[in-house]
Amino acid sequence: MSQTTPTRATGPRRDAAFGLGLRSVAVLSVASLAGLAMFLWPLFLQPAPGVERVDQPFIFMVLLPIVVLVVVAELTEGGMDSKILAVLAVLTAVNGAIRLLGAGTAGIETIFFLLIVAGRVFGAGFGFVLGCTSLFASALLSSGVGPWVPFQMMCAAWIGMGAGLLPSRLRGRAEVAVLVVYGVVVAYLYGFLMNLSSWPFTLGIAAPGAGDTAQMVPGDPVLENLHRFVVYTLLTSTWGWDTGRAITTALCLVVLGPALLTTLRRALRRVHHVASIAPAPTD
Repeated sequence: MSQTTPTRATGPRRDAAFGLGLRSVAVLSVASLAGLAMFLWPLFLQPAPGVERVDQPFIFMVLLPIVVLVVVAELTEGGMDSKILAVLAVLTAVNGAIRLLGAGTAGIETIFFLLIVAGRVFGAGFGFVLGCTSLFASALLSSGVGPWVPFQMMCAAWIGMGAGLLPSRLRGRAEVAVLVVYGVVVAYLYGFLMNLSSWPFTLGIAAPGAGDTAQMVPGDPVLENLHRFVVYTLLTSTWGWDTGRAITTALCLVVLGPALLTTLRRALRRVHHVASIAPAPTD
C-alpha cells in the first residue's frame, strides 16, 4: 500500500528575510537608476537657446511596470508566493490607512515605521514593492494623486529596500537602535529628494549668471546648483518638516518596533513552515 506523509521539502530552510536573486537585483538596479534620473535631472539640465519652458521627463511613467517586474522576478525565483503576496496586500492596506493619520502634515509622517520594519523582516525586494504600493494606496485613499506621487513612491521604495539590506544578525535592542538611526536618516533623505523633485518649479528658474540665489540656474556647474538647492532645503524644510518626520518615525520605531518585529517574524515563520511542507513520494 502506498501512503502519503508530509515531509520537509529539500533545500535550505530560510527563517530570515527573503534573499535577492540575480533577476531581482538587476530589476531593482534598473528601477533605482531610473529613479535617480527622475530626481537628479534638474542638476544636469542644459536647455537649448531660446527655450522658455522645460517639462519634467516622463521617466516616471516606467515606474509602475518596473514594480510589476520586481514582483514577477521575485515570483519566478521563489522569493514571493501567494502567501507573501497576501501579506504584501495586507501591509499595503494598513500602511496606506495609517498614513492618513498624518500624511506629512507639520512633519507628522506615520507611514515609514511599518515600511522599515516590514522591509527589515521580509527583505529588500519586498520592502521595495511595499514602499511603492503603500504610497500609491495612500494617494488613492486621500485623493492626493498628483505629479508628486511617483517621486514619493520611489523614495518609499528605496526606504523599504534599504531596511532589507541592513545587517541581518542584529537582534533585540541593538536592532531597534539601528532601525531608529536608519529611520532618522531616511526621514531627512526623503525630504531632501522630494524637495529636489519640486525645487525648479517651486522657485522658478533663474537666469544664467545670476548672483546668490536659491533658484536653479540651467547650465551652471552641478556643484553650484547643488549648493543652491541645499540652501533652499535648509531654509524651507530641514528644521521643520524633515525634523518632525524624523522624530515621528523614531518614536514609532521605539514604541511599536519590537512588537512589530516579533509579529511579522512570526508570520514569516508560518509562511515558511507552510511552504516547506510537501507530500512525500508514494510507494
